[in-house]
Amino acid sequence: MRRLRREAWGFAIGSLCFFAGALPAYAQWAGAVWTGVTFFVGSVFFTVAALIQLLLSGRRPPREHTSRPDRADWWSAAIQFAGTLLFNASTLVALLAAMARPDAVGVGWRPDAWGSLAFLVSSFLAVEATRGRERLWDRDARTWHGTGLGMLGSIAFAVSAVAAYVVPSTGELVSVQWTNLGTAIGALCFFGAAVLSRRTIHHGVIRRHLHRRQPA
Repeated sequence: MRRLRREAWGFAIGSLCFFAGALPAYAQWAGAVWTGVTFFVGSVFFTVAALIQLLLSGRRPPREHTSRPDRADWWSAAIQFAGTLLFNASTLVALLAAMARPDAVGVGWRPDAWGSLAFLVSSFLAVEATRGRERLWDRDARTWHGTGLGMLGSIAFAVSAVAAYVVPSTGELVSVQWTNLGTAIGALCFFGAAVLSRRTIHHGVIRRHLHRRQPA
């Protein structure tokens, strides 16, 4: 349970970092380098939380007799972890570029398309796992409010990645506004999912404790 709580804290802190970095007012105040640091730190918290979710929370790699919900749950966590690594790479590259030339036009992190795609696929698999949550290794591992917010966050990240596409003929993004807005909305959704998961974990512990104390 302590590991699951750390997982929730990691996703919550990472989400707040991405939300802050996506705010134009924060970017203007902090500057390109510190905004890059904010995104990179957020991606590291995402990765640590995703690793805990995948390896340390009780999930097992799919086997021959693994149920469909557990199989979807494991692959959802694995693909999400891969997506966080892609965000690590893209935020680090952007940070190094900002440190080299902080005043360069267009410097700064832009939503990573492959990382956003990984989050989207992970969310679809999480929905599949939640549909059969009564057969999961832990029924509290997936809840509809957490899965729903995760899906909304992944969609918002995907929108921001599309909006961050650089049009070759103009050299400009499709939409700077939607790039920032999609990242901010996605971060808020992930933050909400992390906070609600902590409450679910707490209530699940109490429920199991009371069940063990019931007389036979």
